[in-house]
Amino acid sequence: MKTTLEIPDAIFRRAKAKAAEQRIPLRQFVSEAVAEKLEARSPARQKARMKLAGSLRHLRKETARINTLIEREFETTELKRPAHRFLPTTPGLRRCVDNITFPS
Repeated sequence: MKTTLEIPDAIFRRAKAKAAEQRIPLRQFVSEAVAEKLEARSPARQKARMKLAGSLRHLRKETARINTLIEREFETTELKRPAHRFLPTTPGLRRCVDNITFPS
């Protein structure tokens, strides 16, 4: 769609220079800029989310505490090999895999 816009000279020059820098037409640069602006969350929408979910900042310390506990547990837990392995379906390959020993 074609339209006419009034853009301040300084902004127009900056947009034109940036479009040239990116090697795209000015119309594409402006279209992308408008699309990005429309995709951005509006402050009213963010306020509605905060009102619904509230601020979760108070959970940061608890999350850090839980992550520390998980890390400690993984450090002390020895990883064990599974009791079974996926074996190839071809009998010849199955014999080869059965003869392989894994270090303990």
